Amino acid sequence: MIPAAAAQSSADREMRKIPNNGNLKMTKVAYPLGLFICLFIYVAYIKWHWASATQAFFSITEVASGARRGHQAHSAPGTAAHGHEVFYGIMFDAGSTGTRVHIFQFSRQPGETPTLTHETFKALKPGLSAYADDVEKSTSGIQELLDVAKQDVPFDFWKATPLVLKATAGLRLLPGEKAQKLLQKVKEVFKASPFLVGDDCVSIMNGTDEGVSAWITVNFLTGSLKTPGRSSMGMLDLGGGSTQITFLPRVEDTLQTSPPGYLTSLQMFNRTYKLYSYSYLGLGLMSARLAILGGIEGKPAEDGKELVSPCLSPGFTGEWEHAEITYRISGQKAAVNLHELCASRVLEILRNKVHRTEEVKDVDFYAFSYYYDLAANVGLIDAEKGGSLVVGDFDIAAKYVCRTAETRLQGNPFLCMDLTYISLLLQEFGFPENKVLKLTRKINNVETSWALGAIFHYIDSLSRQKSPAL
Repeated sequence: MIPAAAAQSSADREMRKIPNNGNLKMTKVAYPLGLFICLFIYVAYIKWHWASATQAFFSITEVASGARRGHQAHSAPGTAAHGHEVFYGIMFDAGSTGTRVHIFQFSRQPGETPTLTHETFKALKPGLSAYADDVEKSTSGIQELLDVAKQDVPFDFWKATPLVLKATAGLRLLPGEKAQKLLQKVKEVFKASPFLVGDDCVSIMNGTDEGVSAWITVNFLTGSLKTPGRSSMGMLDLGGGSTQITFLPRVEDTLQTSPPGYLTSLQMFNRTYKLYSYSYLGLGLMSARLAILGGIEGKPAEDGKELVSPCLSPGFTGEWEHAEITYRISGQKAAVNLHELCASRVLEILRNKVHRTEEVKDVDFYAFSYYYDLAANVGLIDAEKGGSLVVGDFDIAAKYVCRTAETRLQGNPFLCMDLTYISLLLQEFGFPENKVLKLTRKINNVETSWALGAIFHYIDSLSRQKSPAL
């Protein structure tokens, strides 16, 4: 008689010897089916993840473009209980003298245009163009500014927050191949970030677009864009490499007599504006300094030659660095009536380069950047709060500074040159001496750069690509 345990063990061995063909067939079917199901779920998740990001973003674009399509826009991740949407935009301003990041927080009540509720701003020097010969060095500064954005934008908003870099005159003045290498390196850093990054996330900004974007900023912050029929403000910006003038003409003669390339159309908040806008590359303050000194952009002085200028004090000698090139400079010996000699030289640089329009005398203008800095430097406005002045104040300040230049050798050696240049540039634009200009760095506590307007422009452009009917 076989013991029960032995019988069971024998039965188990017999069972293991018998191949279970039914189970094998099921396995052959189950593995591919399981893999297919997993792949399907993964693809569905990826599509859902991207769709949720773009859906959240395009709810923003519908807001920014002023769309009114009779249905409730999708809520951004931060939609509050009482119905307002919160969303963000990140704009890098890669200028000729530095790179700046602007992180904007917006809020919108249903059916209304957006309101800017907060801005974070940080700047680093030098500008991107300083790394033209070693693009790898550009990444640390970009990453530092991206880290600021990560700290400022809540985690849940990252994938729906557009990230954009616009380069201005500094890169426009570089040879094309060097500029593109820099932009490609920045794009690689952006693509590795958690924000919403498009193929056009980095670009060299057209000078006219820079002026238009600044005009949008000013008129958004002053409320002109929200109120149909309200008079808009003009915009003057003086950067390091270029200068812009933008305003909305109200006189038909301005539209008829403006040269080709000076008028541009803008769609914003469901309206179209025909703007007078032009950017003068090479007439920014730093580039103008070089031209007045007799130098050539991007090239060292021949054989290290000293650049002599009647706009510098006769007793001055020194060095000046511009776009990573150091120049030896000095004042013209035995120069008398410094302002008169300097004005003559400046007019040579400006001759036939600036279009004059009569209508500017009747439009209210804000002036930014170096206009503000120079006015604050000589006490024409409050350095912190800004203020208003008349165009003739720059001329009065220039004459005084040039006359006393020899007694202030320890100060800014370019002050006579810079003030004379600004005074004559404004006159060349057509501004009379009694024309009032408003100089400020902020409107409603927001930086008055083109960056805010550029974010709106970018969002509006994306929304039109998504839905041409907008």
